[in-house]
Amino acid sequence: MASTPASWRSEAQPFDRIMLYRGDITRVDTAAIVNAANASILGGGGVDGAIHREGGPAIVEECRRIRLADYPDGLPTGQAVITTGGKLPAGRVIHTVGPIWHGGLLGEPDLLAACYRNSLLLAAENNLDSVSFPGISTGAYGYPKDEAASVAVREVRKFLARHARPQTVVFVTFDEESRQLYEQELSR
Repeated sequence: MASTPASWRSEAQPFDRIMLYRGDITRVDTAAIVNAANASILGGGGVDGAIHREGGPAIVEECRRIRLADYPDGLPTGQAVITTGGKLPAGRVIHTVGPIWHGGLLGEPDLLAACYRNSLLLAAENNLDSVSFPGISTGAYGYPKDEAASVAVREVRKFLARHARPQTVVFVTFDEESRQLYEQELSR
């Protein structure tokens, strides 16, 4: 699973403007990567912790400024903000807060869809040609991986059908089960 920032492309599966790659999102050199953040946007566990660790202090410093200026109570679920990528191969990080799974009865699918839409909108507004997504909310937040993959693929396809930017979206999965679930969704 180790890759250099440029080699991941040869390992990714293409699906028109969408690509699927199993690996480490912190090694992907798209214009931006999406961070499945917690409301503090100051770092945490899982992909959030990895992005902050690998990206270095510039990311958390910018997140602190955003918190102080715009979100003193934390970034609301479904919203997104953009920062530098620090030392990451990706130049920018889009932070979004996914929903905690409560059985799907508290609006989780709509909130998860908003994460993808708002992240893609930020990418388009910043004229970014490519963005990579992890499986938002599928770790500690407990969102079922199959349902999350369905929401992710649906929202990305809808957005790309109406927008020229980003040119390419990459779904980056950490495990083989998730890769297979995305492959199934993308093959429909």
